[in-house]
Amino acid sequence: MNLLKGKTVLITGAARGIGRAIAKKCAMEGANVAFTDIRIEDSFTSLEKELNEMGIKAKGYAFDASNYEASQTSVEKIIADFETIDVLVNNAGITRDSLLMRMTEEQWDAVLTVNLKSVFNMTKAVQKPMLKQKCGSIINISSVVGVGGNPGQANYSASKAGMIGFSKSIAKELGARNIRCNAIAPGFIMTDMTDTLSTEIKESWYAKIPMKRGGTPDEVANAVVFLGSDLSSYTTGQVIHVCGGMQM
Repeated sequence: MNLLKGKTVLITGAARGIGRAIAKKCAMEGANVAFTDIRIEDSFTSLEKELNEMGIKAKGYAFDASNYEASQTSVEKIIADFETIDVLVNNAGITRDSLLMRMTEEQWDAVLTVNLKSVFNMTKAVQKPMLKQKCGSIINISSVVGVGGNPGQANYSASKAGMIGFSKSIAKELGARNIRCNAIAPGFIMTDMTDTLSTEIKESWYAKIPMKRGGTPDEVANAVVFLGSDLSSYTTGQVIHVCGGMQM
């Protein structure tokens, strides 16, 4: 359908999992894709190769999105390479799960820095070119636990809730300039991380989900395509739940 034809999409944390699925889905819809990850590994180089074989322009950039200066200079390089950034997908994230009584300051700081500060850094970096072109879509990958919380994930939940508040604020700041900002809240999504869970744990999660299954990275990517495309031209400041009804 080429819903993103002619657009350049920038995705953070895209070498694997949900970010990788988003990159491939955007390329399938005709977008040129710039993607980031913290280091160059096999998954990084294979994604760049796979995307370019799809007939679009694609390039990977290795830097730490939670580092302010690295984010600003890297986005300048991306604009020089692609001329424009039409869609930003803030997907980079980590977990350091622990009950609060055992959670260290380092675990708290690491998750808030990677998950939330990176959103500030990258959005700040793309704001200027988007203001200049008077259009843009910023999509923040939050989580259902940012809405409903989860035991043992106070740091992760706080970071994902912060992304939602940030999204709504930016939507109000930039809406008059035709720049939209929305959040996606995935639920239990089947990735390499969840593959390591036991069958019993997976089934306990499925029991809580009205659709009785986990979601796929592609199903999250479909929501990104909608929010990045002109189909959502009047949608901003919203949280789209991709969770099989887990959070209502």
